[in-house]
Amino acid sequence: MRYQISGKQLDIGESLQQHVQQELNDVVAKYAERPTEANVTFSKDRHEYVCESSVHLSTGLTVNAKAHAGEIYASLDACREKMEKQLRRYKRRLKDHHTHRSTPVETFGAPSYILAQEDAGEDASEPETLQPIIVAETQTKIKSLSVGEAVMQMELADENVLVFQNEGQKRVNVVYKRADGNIGWIDPV
Repeated sequence: MRYQISGKQLDIGESLQQHVQQELNDVVAKYAERPTEANVTFSKDRHEYVCESSVHLSTGLTVNAKAHAGEIYASLDACREKMEKQLRRYKRRLKDHHTHRSTPVETFGAPSYILAQEDAGEDASEPETLQPIIVAETQTKIKSLSVGEAVMQMELADENVLVFQNEGQKRVNVVYKRADGNIGWIDPV
């Protein structure tokens, strides 16, 4: 597995890097079979350390976790526990998914835009133009998944929304977390 361990305005020592590799190896080897890449970033938020981790599996699924703690090693441990809980919850489905799918998840490119939020300042009555201000434009990958795999990926990645191509119908679909705690699925006709 390829590791990228970094710190945002923090110096990450060799000891912490080795500890991160050992902890992630233990968790991922227990629940998932072939991880390909792990990104771990440490940062400091006021008096707490923040550990953000993202592990990409060979099946195309991604597991994300984020944790805060007063000590840097404690933040890693809390992040590892969250990741372990997610993987434990989906262990059977990950194993079944791996045996049925012989190739990685297919993806295709799509543009992704971040729009500026409008100020509700003094003259909020009428905007100058109806075109939104684009803050950032990137290329993103849309995965070809079944609906069940999309829900699992959304929950593993700890996201609120996931856009995917439905494998059965080859149409773009959306799954999202509703305010009532249920999962919504949009399948345009």
